[in-house]
Amino acid sequence: MSEWKKRCAEEWSLQGAPMPDSQDWKSVYDAKPLGRNLLKNPSPHGVSKDTPPPEPDLPEEPRRGPPCFQPDGDFSGWTTSTETLPYDRSGIPAGAVICQLPQYSWFTMEQVVDLKAEGLWDELLDDFQPEIFIQDWYEESQLHKSIFELHVKLLGADKITVISEHSAKPTEDRSAYSHTWKEVSHVFSGYGPGVRYVHFQHRLKHQYLNGFYEALSSDSSVMVRPTKTSA
Repeated sequence: MSEWKKRCAEEWSLQGAPMPDSQDWKSVYDAKPLGRNLLKNPSPHGVSKDTPPPEPDLPEEPRRGPPCFQPDGDFSGWTTSTETLPYDRSGIPAGAVICQLPQYSWFTMEQVVDLKAEGLWDELLDDFQPEIFIQDWYEESQLHKSIFELHVKLLGADKITVISEHSAKPTEDRSAYSHTWKEVSHVFSGYGPGVRYVHFQHRLKHQYLNGFYEALSSDSSVMVRPTKTSA
Protein backbone atom coordinates (compact mmCIF):
# COMPACT_ATOMS: atom_id res chain seq x y z
CA MET A 1 0.00 0.00 0.00
CA SER A 2 1.39 3.39 -0.99
CA GLU A 3 2.17 5.93 1.73
CA TRP A 4 -0.62 8.30 0.68
CA LYS A 5 -3.17 5.52 0.32
CA LYS A 6 -2.26 4.29 3.80
CA ARG A 7 -2.61 7.81 5.21
CA CYS A 8 -6.10 8.15 3.72
CA ALA A 9 -7.19 4.76 5.07
CA GLU A 10 -5.92 5.54 8.55
CA GLU A 11 -7.11 9.17 8.78
CA TRP A 12 -10.70 8.38 7.76
CA SER A 13 -10.96 4.80 9.09
CA LEU A 14 -11.76 3.42 5.63
CA GLN A 15 -11.39 -0.24 6.53
CA GLY A 16 -13.39 -2.24 4.02
CA ALA A 17 -13.79 0.67 1.60
CA PRO A 18 -12.71 0.14 -2.02
CA MET A 19 -9.41 1.97 -2.58
CA PRO A 20 -8.12 1.23 -6.11
CA ASP A 21 -4.40 1.64 -6.75
CA SER A 22 -5.20 3.75 -9.83
CA GLN A 23 -6.48 6.60 -7.62
CA ASP A 24 -4.18 9.58 -6.99
CA TRP A 25 -4.14 9.22 -3.20
CA LYS A 26 -1.98 12.25 -2.55
CA SER A 27 -4.58 14.43 -4.27
CA VAL A 28 -7.33 12.75 -2.24
CA TYR A 29 -5.39 13.33 0.98
CA ASP A 30 -4.77 16.97 0.14
CA ALA A 31 -8.44 17.53 -0.76
CA LYS A 32 -9.65 15.93 2.50
CA PRO A 33 -13.15 15.24 1.11
CA LEU A 34 -14.42 13.34 4.15
CA GLY A 35 -15.59 14.95 7.36
CA ARG A 36 -15.53 18.56 6.13
CA ASN A 37 -18.20 20.95 4.89
CA LEU A 38 -18.31 20.81 1.09
CA LEU A 39 -20.48 23.93 0.67
CA LYS A 40 -18.85 27.20 -0.28
CA ASN A 41 -19.56 30.25 1.87
CA PRO A 42 -21.88 28.43 4.33
CA SER A 43 -22.89 31.58 6.25
CA PRO A 44 -23.54 34.23 3.56
CA HIS A 45 -25.51 36.49 5.91
CA GLY A 46 -22.41 36.97 8.06
CA VAL A 47 -23.95 35.51 11.22
CA SER A 48 -23.26 32.35 13.23
CA LYS A 49 -25.52 29.88 14.98
CA ASP A 50 -23.15 30.13 17.95
CA THR A 51 -24.37 33.65 18.76
CA PRO A 52 -28.00 34.78 19.12
CA PRO A 53 -29.59 36.09 15.91
CA PRO A 54 -29.67 39.88 15.70
CA GLU A 55 -32.83 41.72 16.67
CA PRO A 56 -34.49 43.46 13.71
CA ASP A 57 -34.05 47.20 13.29
CA LEU A 58 -37.38 48.98 13.30
CA PRO A 59 -37.57 51.89 10.84
CA GLU A 60 -37.96 55.31 12.43
CA GLU A 61 -40.65 56.12 9.90
CA PRO A 62 -42.47 54.08 7.26
CA ARG A 63 -40.67 53.59 3.98
CA ARG A 64 -42.50 54.77 0.91
CA GLY A 65 -42.55 53.25 -2.53
CA PRO A 66 -42.84 49.65 -3.74
CA PRO A 67 -41.53 46.80 -1.56
CA CYS A 68 -37.81 46.08 -1.91
CA PHE A 69 -36.83 42.48 -1.07
CA GLN A 70 -33.05 42.80 -1.17
CA PRO A 71 -31.31 40.91 1.66
CA ASP A 72 -27.90 41.87 3.01
CA GLY A 73 -24.94 39.55 2.68
CA ASP A 74 -22.16 38.14 0.53
CA PHE A 75 -23.77 35.43 -1.59
CA SER A 76 -20.68 34.41 -3.56
CA GLY A 77 -20.78 30.69 -4.28
CA TRP A 78 -24.58 30.67 -4.27
CA THR A 79 -27.18 31.02 -7.00
CA THR A 80 -29.95 33.23 -5.65
CA SER A 81 -33.45 34.21 -6.72
CA THR A 82 -36.44 36.05 -5.23
CA GLU A 83 -40.12 35.15 -5.68
CA THR A 84 -42.52 37.89 -4.56
CA LEU A 85 -45.75 36.39 -3.26
CA PRO A 86 -49.23 37.86 -3.78
CA TYR A 87 -50.90 39.63 -0.86
CA ASP A 88 -52.73 37.25 1.46
CA ARG A 89 -56.25 38.57 1.98
CA SER A 90 -57.63 35.42 3.57
CA GLY A 91 -59.35 36.00 6.90
CA ILE A 92 -60.23 39.63 6.14
CA PRO A 93 -63.98 40.22 6.64
CA ALA A 94 -65.93 41.49 3.67
CA GLY A 95 -66.14 45.26 3.67
CA ALA A 96 -63.25 45.73 6.09
CA VAL A 97 -60.94 48.66 5.37
CA ILE A 98 -57.28 47.65 5.40
CA CYS A 99 -54.65 50.38 5.35
CA GLN A 100 -51.73 48.07 4.59
CA LEU A 101 -50.98 44.38 4.34
CA PRO A 102 -47.61 42.68 4.75
CA GLN A 103 -46.11 41.34 1.57
CA TYR A 104 -43.87 38.30 1.57
CA SER A 105 -41.21 36.84 -0.69
CA TRP A 106 -39.22 33.64 -0.88
CA PHE A 107 -35.46 34.14 -1.14
CA THR A 108 -33.85 31.02 -2.60
CA MET A 109 -30.17 30.07 -2.32
CA GLU A 110 -28.72 26.99 -3.97
CA GLN A 111 -25.45 25.23 -4.69
CA VAL A 112 -24.39 22.09 -6.53
CA VAL A 113 -21.54 20.14 -4.93
CA ASP A 114 -19.39 18.10 -7.33
CA LEU A 115 -18.38 15.15 -5.15
CA LYS A 116 -15.60 13.90 -7.42
CA ALA A 117 -14.14 17.38 -7.83
CA GLU A 118 -14.01 17.57 -4.02
CA GLY A 119 -11.82 14.45 -3.92
CA LEU A 120 -14.21 11.49 -3.65
CA TRP A 121 -13.94 8.52 -6.00
CA ASP A 122 -16.40 6.33 -7.93
CA GLU A 123 -15.87 3.10 -6.03
CA LEU A 124 -16.39 4.78 -2.65
CA LEU A 125 -19.63 6.45 -3.76
CA ASP A 126 -21.03 3.42 -5.60
CA ASP A 127 -20.01 0.50 -3.39
CA PHE A 128 -19.23 1.86 0.08
CA GLN A 129 -21.91 4.58 -0.10
CA PRO A 130 -20.73 6.73 2.83
CA GLU A 131 -23.29 8.76 4.73
CA ILE A 132 -24.05 12.20 3.33
CA PHE A 133 -24.98 14.48 6.22
CA ILE A 134 -27.04 17.62 5.61
CA GLN A 135 -27.40 20.33 8.24
CA ASP A 136 -28.84 23.82 8.18
CA TRP A 137 -29.78 26.51 10.69
CA TYR A 138 -32.40 29.22 10.25
CA GLU A 139 -33.54 32.16 12.32
CA GLU A 140 -36.79 31.81 14.21
CA SER A 141 -37.95 35.19 12.93
CA GLN A 142 -41.69 34.53 13.47
CA LEU A 143 -42.47 36.62 10.40
CA HIS A 144 -44.87 33.92 9.19
CA LYS A 145 -45.96 30.39 10.11
CA SER A 146 -43.79 29.10 7.25
CA ILE A 147 -40.42 30.84 6.94
CA PHE A 148 -37.98 28.11 5.85
CA GLU A 149 -37.74 25.26 3.38
CA LEU A 150 -34.90 22.85 2.64
CA HIS A 151 -34.64 20.74 -0.51
CA VAL A 152 -31.65 18.45 -1.16
CA LYS A 153 -31.18 16.07 -4.09
CA LEU A 154 -28.50 13.48 -4.79
CA LEU A 155 -27.88 13.58 -8.53
CA GLY A 156 -26.24 11.28 -11.07
CA ALA A 157 -23.38 12.14 -13.39
CA ASP A 158 -25.74 13.96 -15.78
CA LYS A 159 -26.77 16.40 -12.99
CA ILE A 160 -30.39 15.60 -13.87
CA THR A 161 -31.17 12.08 -12.63
CA VAL A 162 -32.42 12.22 -9.03
CA ILE A 163 -31.17 9.20 -7.09
CA SER A 164 -32.44 10.30 -3.69
CA GLU A 165 -33.96 13.48 -2.23
CA HIS A 166 -35.16 15.03 0.99
CA SER A 167 -37.33 18.06 1.76
CA ALA A 168 -38.20 19.80 5.02
CA LYS A 169 -40.91 22.44 5.48
CA PRO A 170 -41.17 23.18 9.20
CA THR A 171 -43.98 25.35 10.57
CA GLU A 172 -43.54 27.88 13.34
CA ASP A 173 -45.36 28.21 16.65
CA ARG A 174 -46.06 31.92 17.00
CA SER A 175 -48.22 31.68 20.12
CA ALA A 176 -45.31 32.96 22.26
CA TYR A 177 -42.32 35.08 21.34
CA SER A 178 -39.13 33.18 20.67
CA HIS A 179 -36.08 34.26 18.69
CA THR A 180 -33.33 31.69 18.31
CA TRP A 181 -31.64 29.43 15.76
CA LYS A 182 -33.46 26.28 14.67
CA GLU A 183 -31.73 23.23 13.19
CA VAL A 184 -32.83 21.10 10.26
CA SER A 185 -30.77 18.02 9.37
CA HIS A 186 -30.90 14.78 7.42
CA VAL A 187 -28.63 11.81 6.74
CA PHE A 188 -28.65 10.14 3.32
CA SER A 189 -27.70 6.47 3.59
CA GLY A 190 -28.14 3.40 1.43
CA TYR A 191 -28.89 5.68 -1.50
CA GLY A 192 -27.60 3.35 -4.21
CA PRO A 193 -24.85 3.69 -6.84
CA GLY A 194 -24.38 6.58 -9.24
CA VAL A 195 -24.39 9.64 -6.97
CA ARG A 196 -21.95 12.29 -8.21
CA TYR A 197 -23.53 15.64 -7.20
CA VAL A 198 -25.47 17.09 -4.28
CA HIS A 199 -27.97 19.85 -5.09
CA PHE A 200 -28.55 21.92 -1.94
CA GLN A 201 -31.35 24.48 -1.86
CA HIS A 202 -33.00 26.39 0.92
CA ARG A 203 -35.63 29.13 0.93
CA LEU A 204 -36.18 31.89 3.47
CA LYS A 205 -39.35 33.93 3.71
CA HIS A 206 -38.96 37.70 4.00
CA GLN A 207 -41.55 40.33 4.86
CA TYR A 208 -42.13 43.92 3.81
CA LEU A 209 -44.39 46.09 5.97
CA ASN A 210 -43.25 49.71 6.37
CA GLY A 211 -39.77 48.27 6.03
CA PHE A 212 -37.89 45.11 5.04
CA TYR A 213 -37.59 42.22 7.51
CA GLU A 214 -35.58 39.17 6.55
CA ALA A 215 -35.13 35.69 7.95
CA LEU A 216 -31.51 34.56 8.17
CA SER A 217 -29.67 31.28 7.73
CA SER A 218 -26.29 30.17 9.03
CA ASP A 219 -23.78 27.32 8.95
CA SER A 220 -25.33 25.36 6.08
CA SER A 221 -23.47 22.11 5.57
CA VAL A 222 -23.05 19.14 3.24
CA MET A 223 -20.65 16.60 4.70
CA VAL A 224 -19.64 13.12 3.56
CA ARG A 225 -18.87 11.00 6.60
CA PRO A 226 -16.61 7.93 6.43
CA THR A 227 -19.38 5.61 7.65
CA LYS A 228 -20.46 2.66 5.52
CA THR A 229 -24.21 2.41 5.02
CA SER A 230 -26.23 -0.56 3.88
CA ALA A 231 -27.82 -0.43 0.45
